[in-house]
Amino acid sequence: MPDLTVIAIPMFIGLMTLEAVSFRLFPDEDERGYALKDSATSITMGLGSLVIGAVWGLVALAFYSWISALSPLDLGAVAGGSFGWTVALAWVLLVVMDDLCYYWFHRVHHESRLFWAAHVTHHSSQYYNLSTALRQSWTPMTGLLFYVPVFLLGFAPWQWALVHGANLLYQFWIHTERIDRLGPLEWVLNTPSHHRVHHGTNPQYLDKNYGGILIVFDRMFGTFEPEREPVVYGLTKNISSYNPVYVAWHEFAAIARDVRHAPGWGARWKYVLAHPGWSPQEAAVASAARPA
Repeated sequence: MPDLTVIAIPMFIGLMTLEAVSFRLFPDEDERGYALKDSATSITMGLGSLVIGAVWGLVALAFYSWISALSPLDLGAVAGGSFGWTVALAWVLLVVMDDLCYYWFHRVHHESRLFWAAHVTHHSSQYYNLSTALRQSWTPMTGLLFYVPVFLLGFAPWQWALVHGANLLYQFWIHTERIDRLGPLEWVLNTPSHHRVHHGTNPQYLDKNYGGILIVFDRMFGTFEPEREPVVYGLTKNISSYNPVYVAWHEFAAIARDVRHAPGWGARWKYVLAHPGWSPQEAAVASAARPA
């Protein structure tokens, strides 16, 4: 099945152009707009992710087909039937399940350093515009297992690919400062306001608003935070490079350095799997602060 993100490339270009023009015609001192080097890096990262994703997609297709064939359920057949309420409900379930799986994929990629190393690419820009949406990981293999529940329900890989592609397309337009809050839709949908929070380094914004299309799972699992103050974008320790190779791999290199100099195997494993920023010094401080 064709990749929806590839089909949408002309739309991406057109909308980025319109947004860039809007910054020129209607500037706002609280918005950073575009920077050529930054956007060029984001676009290069996006193109690289498409190439790597196309190759990896063959492996994922074989794996998901195997899982789907093992399932005693066959909701894929239901979704593929003649249109009716049953078919419609099956597709709605698939959309919701995909978004739930995406929520946990996204959350784990923030809370465990190995996964963060794959995802940090997307947060490395200090700008927030539509080109930022294209700054994607070059290590898609870290997401493989998170979508297994979809296939345990018996959905076919092509059905999931269609819905997941639509989920990713939805997330493109929320990477903008040009759109304010959207009233009642803010209660259910992931919006530009909610996603600006997700990209913020403000202490109260860290590790919040993981949803794809929906914001309801953040509300359910306690990771929701509304936009209250201006967002500071980027990383808690920003990188200064626009080199796509460095942007893609710098955190993996940092993990390797920390593991090499770690005082023992326990520390080595925690440098890899604990939350980003973990260190023996931090752990010692936290331990000393616990009541006896």
